[in-house]
Amino acid sequence: MVLIKTLRDTLLAPLQSVSGIVERRHTLPILSNVLLEKRGDQMTLLATDIEIQITNHATGVGGDGEGAVTVGARKLQDILRSLPDSTEISLVLEDKRLQVRAGKSRFSLQTLPADDFPRMTLTEDETRQFTIPQKAFRQLIGKTQYAMAAQDVRYYLNGLLLLVEGNELRAVATDGHRLAFASVGIEADLARQEMILPRKTVLELNRLLSDNEEPLTVTLASNQVRFSFGSIVLVSKLIDGKFPDYERVIPQSLRNHMTVSRQTLMQAMQRAAILTNEKFRGVRVVLADNALKLIAANAEQEEAQEEIEVAYGGEAIDVGFNVSYLLDVLNNVHADEVQWSFNDANSSALVTLPGNDRFKYVVMPMRI
Repeated sequence: MVLIKTLRDTLLAPLQSVSGIVERRHTLPILSNVLLEKRGDQMTLLATDIEIQITNHATGVGGDGEGAVTVGARKLQDILRSLPDSTEISLVLEDKRLQVRAGKSRFSLQTLPADDFPRMTLTEDETRQFTIPQKAFRQLIGKTQYAMAAQDVRYYLNGLLLLVEGNELRAVATDGHRLAFASVGIEADLARQEMILPRKTVLELNRLLSDNEEPLTVTLASNQVRFSFGSIVLVSKLIDGKFPDYERVIPQSLRNHMTVSRQTLMQAMQRAAILTNEKFRGVRVVLADNALKLIAANAEQEEAQEEIEVAYGGEAIDVGFNVSYLLDVLNNVHADEVQWSFNDANSSALVTLPGNDRFKYVVMPMRI
């Protein structure tokens, strides 16, 4: 049976959008597969790793009938990628194998039963939801996700806190050494709810969302969340844990404030970082009247010095930071200038954007 007959691009685009979460080698073989389902002229593709599920579909698809099958996601994707653009392809199902036909090319792939494929559904009535432009949400997670922990034993740090309250949505990430906070207004009036998105979910959303004003609908349940945008639906489990009280971490009263061109500071730090110690990545920040000096050194006694003009009239300060943490924030906020606030060399510094109280970045000092 010719299950699907369509152009290569019609199948490849939705396949690429769902297959990012698929692990090549999984303890459950079926989780390395993608579910292909044909109903009428619509084809639905679904992939899951048990924690996250992504669905996409394509319309105007030909074929002899209806049916469903699961097949190796990465293998099918690699085959389609290797074919020329606009090639007509047929997916033929026979004897528990799926044959991909394109011109004179033939590929025979193993399948597993569609009925065995696990599916995630939201577990309670879907009354709590809000809509936000894709661009606004993507910018929100872009300003914060780099501060997530990667493999911390405090599992709740390996994710992003989303907090919705009234008409505001906040995102917070921290790895214990730095913390990023951003917020955005939404057209809703919701009771306060916190949820911790897994790291993989955040990275997939960042990959899949578009920089446009098209809507993203977020539906909240107690232990799951669903994101619907365009033809894509992403369902994710939430991390069960208590996120740290981020408001206590953000310093409220700082005495010394410096304003500087983001691009100038970032370029100076990138140059200084070349000669930092590869393990500790420490750079000294020396502040005096309208001048900022960056000093980096390594185990070979090599040294880098950078000096730039800044708007600063506070106390003289000599403090050390991990330069990677500073470059992360400068790379991910898109403003002409940043404001950097300190008390002294022993307390956390705060990076903000002039005239914008919706973004805050806290970074702890380090001994150098």
